Amino acid sequence: MARCGVCFRRCELGEGQTGPCGARTGRGGKVVPEYYGRISSLALDPIEKKPLMHFHPGSMILSVDSLGCNLQCPFCQNHEIAQRGPDGRFPADTAEASPERLAEIAEECKARGNIGLAFTYNEPLVGYEFVRDTAKLVHGRGMVNVLVTNGTASLSVLREIAPYIDAMNIDLKGFTDRYYRDVLKGDRQMAMRFIEEAVRLCHVELTTLIVPGENDDEAEMLELSAWVAGLTGVYGQKSGRDIPLHVTRFFPRHRMRDRRATDVRAVYRLAETAARNLRYVHVGNC
Repeated sequence: MARCGVCFRRCELGEGQTGPCGARTGRGGKVVPEYYGRISSLALDPIEKKPLMHFHPGSMILSVDSLGCNLQCPFCQNHEIAQRGPDGRFPADTAEASPERLAEIAEECKARGNIGLAFTYNEPLVGYEFVRDTAKLVHGRGMVNVLVTNGTASLSVLREIAPYIDAMNIDLKGFTDRYYRDVLKGDRQMAMRFIEEAVRLCHVELTTLIVPGENDDEAEMLELSAWVAGLTGVYGQKSGRDIPLHVTRFFPRHRMRDRRATDVRAVYRLAETAARNLRYVHVGNC
């Protein structure tokens, strides 16, 4: 048996066993990334799509994914690459793409306005070794790296990738342990610790998706934004009040197709609530 150290589950995996994330497997007495060098999509996106509004605005960035996620959000819009189907497999196909080849493609796309590489779409940190190795090569070519993550990872993983990551968008999906534990199958405290450290290391923006009946309470948003505002040692900023927060609208997806979309007025109301504590609050999906 080998123990995985990526997230709060600290799975013990025997030979050939794969954890709930679907992306880390026990092999040879170690836990290794199952999909190292395998990607399911590659796209040149506006940086604002990550979403990052305060990091090289107006730029394009090459975006790449792999497979797997250590949360089980019932509303996941990318569940084909994040969550395994009933047969234990991911519905999405993959292709081979080494770190060296991705760095080459990123540089080739500079003529189209590309500034680097974004690890996104699924949860990149379940395969952090691939992120680390690829990002190092991208830096070596004079380009930047962006990470879009749920932040449910250990600080040891953060330390592995931090030297090569220039900006992150991190989900702070809500501000109750109940929501993280019962709905997302995650750990809010781990995500908060990750955010606390990440904001000291690179440019960070946060995203909260507003799901009706789950995390749409104004008192919760006030508490969430106050916690963000109180973060200290923020990279490139005077205080936590300068950390941008994206408050975004939920649409019915995956196992929450029976839910209604978030009322646009509720999204704006919660954004106004967050703005009582934070200087930069952006509304999305409205």
